[in-house]
Amino acid sequence: MKYNLKRITEFNKLVLDCHCMPESIAVDATCGNGNDTLYLARRCRFVYGFDIQKQALINTETLLKENGIDNWQLFNESFSMMDKLINVRADVVTFNLGYLPGGDKSVTTVAEETVEGIKAALRILNDHGLISITMYWGHPQGKTEREEVLKFCRTLDSRQYHVTYISLLNQDNCPPEIILINN
Repeated sequence: MKYNLKRITEFNKLVLDCHCMPESIAVDATCGNGNDTLYLARRCRFVYGFDIQKQALINTETLLKENGIDNWQLFNESFSMMDKLINVRADVVTFNLGYLPGGDKSVTTVAEETVEGIKAALRILNDHGLISITMYWGHPQGKTEREEVLKFCRTLDSRQYHVTYISLLNQDNCPPEIILINN
């Protein structure tokens, strides 16, 4: 399969493909319109999805059902609750920070909650698991969130976690960036 690496989301899928196996458990921490949930459900044994916006869950459920996908469970909860709401270890956890595409742009992920969500993801992550965090930071809250997420990730013990930071260096207007955490 070829990927268009001009789009950071396609690069993220390339990395996810290396970790998503038929027996994998995945978590989509930010369901949004359901595209990543669908992507993960097609590659993994089961996917759990989280979003604080009811519309995001409606969009995701509709997309999953339209595609005949049944290996999922959705939660209308913050991603910071994932370690309390699911009783399994995850092989892959993916976050898309920012706001619901096509939704209310005043409702965004926020720095403190996101750091707590990453901590929750670390608690449920299997050995050799992957956390993927795509940061859309071209909005006021996004800049603060990006800085706090980067600050937190810099503190992770390098003997336990490998943290990769990917940025499109020659792009203007706050292009999306990715953080990958592997243990």
